Amino acid sequence: MANSVDQVLIWDQYTNDLNLHWTDILALVLYFVLVLGIGFAASCLAKTSDSQGYFLAGQSSNWFLIGTSTFATNIGAPMFVGLAGSAASSGIAVVMFEWHAMFMLIALGWLFLPVYRACGCFTMPQYLKRRFGGQRISLLMAIVHTLNTLIASIAGQMYAGALFIQQIFQWNLYLAVCVILAITAAYTIVGGLTAVMWTDAIQTIILVGGASALGVIALDEVGGFEAMYSRFSSAMADYTRLDQALYDNRTCGTTPDNAWHIFRSVDDPGYPWPGMVFGLTILATNAWCTDQICVQRSLSAKNVAHAKAGVILAAYLKILPFLFFIIPGMISRILYPNEIGCADPDLCKAICENPRGCTNIAYPLLVIRNLPDGVRGIMLAAMLAALMSSLTSIFNSSTTIFTLDIWKKAIRRKANERELMLVGRLYTLILVGASIAWLPILQAVQGSQFWDYVQEIYSHILPPIVCAFVLGLFWKRVTEKAAFWSIMICMVIGLTRLILSWVNPGPACGSGDDDVDDAWKWITEVHYLHFAIIQFAIALFLILLISLMTEPRRPEKLHRVTFWTKDDEEMMELSDDEFDEEDDEDDNEQKDNNDGSKVGTCLKKYVCGMDSITPKKLTKAEFIEMQRDISEIYEDPTAKKVLNINAVICLAVAVFLHAFWA
Repeated sequence: MANSVDQVLIWDQYTNDLNLHWTDILALVLYFVLVLGIGFAASCLAKTSDSQGYFLAGQSSNWFLIGTSTFATNIGAPMFVGLAGSAASSGIAVVMFEWHAMFMLIALGWLFLPVYRACGCFTMPQYLKRRFGGQRISLLMAIVHTLNTLIASIAGQMYAGALFIQQIFQWNLYLAVCVILAITAAYTIVGGLTAVMWTDAIQTIILVGGASALGVIALDEVGGFEAMYSRFSSAMADYTRLDQALYDNRTCGTTPDNAWHIFRSVDDPGYPWPGMVFGLTILATNAWCTDQICVQRSLSAKNVAHAKAGVILAAYLKILPFLFFIIPGMISRILYPNEIGCADPDLCKAICENPRGCTNIAYPLLVIRNLPDGVRGIMLAAMLAALMSSLTSIFNSSTTIFTLDIWKKAIRRKANERELMLVGRLYTLILVGASIAWLPILQAVQGSQFWDYVQEIYSHILPPIVCAFVLGLFWKRVTEKAAFWSIMICMVIGLTRLILSWVNPGPACGSGDDDVDDAWKWITEVHYLHFAIIQFAIALFLILLISLMTEPRRPEKLHRVTFWTKDDEEMMELSDDEFDEEDDEDDNEQKDNNDGSKVGTCLKKYVCGMDSITPKKLTKAEFIEMQRDISEIYEDPTAKKVLNINAVICLAVAVFLHAFWA
């Protein structure tokens, strides 16, 4: 094992401070000016006088906006840090998380979305309420989504983004986070989904351009794809190469033999094939078919045809992460094996402040050391674009759920539209503060691969929710009691194991199994994707059992809320809390003072949070009529045929990619 003096010399040899060239700074400044300008311009033009306009962009989005926004929303800092880091650590298998999404996006457009749209829902908790009835299951879903957003989505995005910015600017972690949040929250709070989707479209273009440039330059630096293919197997630190017996374990600091295969053995510690096929399907169903962040973009479409075309575009774009993140991550390990391939805890701590490994810095290191002046600035802008795009989307979707499903349904049922807009904006600020407070905890519990931290949380929390959605969508016999109690029971099981896995993370590389008590092996040895399968199976059993033991919902309550009833002419029976029966005097006075002929200025919108028009409250009859308008799922026969053909082609491409790299 290399001594500490040699390790320090190795690190000093490869460490250098980044001095941004003036062209890099100019590129960054122009990027921020462009994004902020577009964001605020979209905010001015956005229809934000009611919740439909603010949260669903008035259902006026076209297929290009939907596709690019869906792609940009998912491509965040965890991709640059986590996906590239996992590729640097163990090869291409992690790309399954991206290519698998191609199947699930088609499932969203053809199976899930028509039902969501047919029942006229804005949010996923609202769908559960209309499908199962009652208040508690939608409230439970909203709370779970809020907690998941806090500890995984927002905190994860901010941590990964801050880790990247620290590598480049040498800033304090919290300073980097605050700068990011100040910009992203600004136009998200003001413009709602319209502003988010327009900035997403621009940032997708920047991302594709910057990541493509880095991929070409990195491949040229390493000698081409063939050279990269052959050199990755020997990409290890100098001291690991000299002493293969490091920690008495020859695998520490080396790359796996199956690095170029996506389907691996059942006992593979990183990506076992049952978990990648079945467990990943469960997580992907949540991410693309039942999660507010993705589904909200499709719900904002002008019609079903635009929504389907948008998800097809997003599915094709999911091919690109292989070139954007997987290949660069592996190249980074080849070029900088002493940092990325470090295996000594003390040296890793000195390099990246993480004793369990430094693969998380693979992508930032590649950007810092390989891109020329000016181009580096463009790539920095692309990475910031991905981070900001994901954060704005998470802010908007989480705010939508809290405002419409928690505040309006459980806290203030008589809240008017102006109050909902203000509450949504204030809640965004609260989310920001809570996420910053979570950062120290995230630093403590995450291991050497940030990607696994995020996916582990999803595997423990989301499977019972996915099960409730899938069975509720395709089996009319499922009852509210079955869905609610299965989620509650499985949530307790999942959270218990998640906390125990954080407390007992397992041995570091080379320390051996002797350091793990036999009582804890069920925690450290069961892969998180396998645990997702177990969770789903438990939820499935509970839902089937309890549903058969409880009274089914009346047929008139199931109109347009399942896959088999989505085409019903009759609307589902709405509960009384879906609409406001009467207007109070203050609202009537406000309506008299606003004739709806003028739109508020941008300044008023920024200060007051919405247009100067006071939206009209709807009677029950008017509300039902509005529901009919927004729940239209008719498709032009020609457009439907073209979209079906494109969906089949997209699925064929996905199958080919999986088979080629199997």
